Amino acid sequence: MDTTEACDLRFGQVGIACVRVRRVDAAALCEELERRVRSAPQLFSRAAVVLDLSHLMELPDDGTVDALLEAVRSAGMLPVGLAYGTSATEALAQRMGLPLIAKFRAAYEPADGGSIAPPAPAAAAAPAPAPAPRAEPVREPIHAAPPASSTLGAQHHDGTVRSGQQVYARERDLVLTGAIANGAEVIADGSIHVYGSLRGRAMAGAQGDEKARIFVSDFRAELVAIAGHYRVFEQIPKDLEGQAVQCWLDGEKLMIARL
Repeated sequence: MDTTEACDLRFGQVGIACVRVRRVDAAALCEELERRVRSAPQLFSRAAVVLDLSHLMELPDDGTVDALLEAVRSAGMLPVGLAYGTSATEALAQRMGLPLIAKFRAAYEPADGGSIAPPAPAAAAAPAPAPAPRAEPVREPIHAAPPASSTLGAQHHDGTVRSGQQVYARERDLVLTGAIANGAEVIADGSIHVYGSLRGRAMAGAQGDEKARIFVSDFRAELVAIAGHYRVFEQIPKDLEGQAVQCWLDGEKLMIARL
């Protein structure tokens, strides 16, 4: 009898996008996502996505959620789960046969896992001592991105990042001295510094750090993103192509300028 194991099971950093639903309209959702897929088919066609329902006034019923999931599929994307949220979201995910993706915390779920109820009014008396920390459910911990001065220091990567490869710097900046090819991804919870050509995708502030930046010596990117705000390039603007640039967030707008 063959006694070798049937498979290996490992957890790793994977490229999953988040679809944040702002209104319950399956037809409008499908139309908007189809537009995104048409604008960058190599990036969005058959992309794995997580559905985030946290911006709706109330959690939709099962039939409505099923229609939203079908709208995502019809647009050419593949829904793989719901954003980690409240106990009601967890129950919904179980009924829909979908996992909760811990990497994506819904907007109404505090990063520390605390209660989502509004705080009670402050008492006139002296403040009570802080309560003991609650036990957390067994899930992948999600932490806010540390400041740029993280004691972990930057993660360095030498050489080319080839198409299909991904480099991820967890809780730190990422410094790359080679080229990032088309179809390659570089991701950091902090900022990203590319001392070479960026032809693939660069995603900084992966855990929500809106102060993260991207610095590139030779800009030819497919996509750049900071804290989830992204810009896709089918054609690089002439004043940026091949130039040294920096990217940063101004509110919710991703800015790019020559260095």
